[in-house]
Amino acid sequence: MQRRRSGFTLIELLITVGAIAILASIALPIYTDYVRRGKIAEATSNLLAMRTKMEQFYQDNRSYNPGGLITAPCQPGSSVPVPTLKYFTITCLVLNATQYTIQAAGGAGGDQTMAGIAFTIDQSNNRASTVTSGTAMANAGYIGNPGCWVIKKGGIC
Repeated sequence: MQRRRSGFTLIELLITVGAIAILASIALPIYTDYVRRGKIAEATSNLLAMRTKMEQFYQDNRSYNPGGLITAPCQPGSSVPVPTLKYFTITCLVLNATQYTIQAAGGAGGDQTMAGIAFTIDQSNNRASTVTSGTAMANAGYIGNPGCWVIKKGGIC
């Protein structure tokens, strides 16, 4: 009577390791892009919140930059400070009494995975995305779109 051997052969182990490597090489880029798209939501949601604050300020003061003792949101000394974000830096530019632009630029906090992408919104709710070539976002396949906020590779809004 012959005993049956238990265990795996070297060929079986190599095939298993190869299959896992192929699956990982497919799944890792997909997961990385999924995480990147999640970080974009931080910028877009905070831009919308800042735009709402600017519009509320305008309703109360009939100007985005009234001067005097009143300071508009986004400006130094305002009672409505610019939020500090993990992956983006928010900046505001009040052009005059009726125009402003708010921008969220990637690469804040030392996280360079979002470097090179910027989202903007203005008083007319015009949204735009820019991607600087040669940066992490450009290398990942993102391109800018002057008419919307890019949320996926290839300039898709």
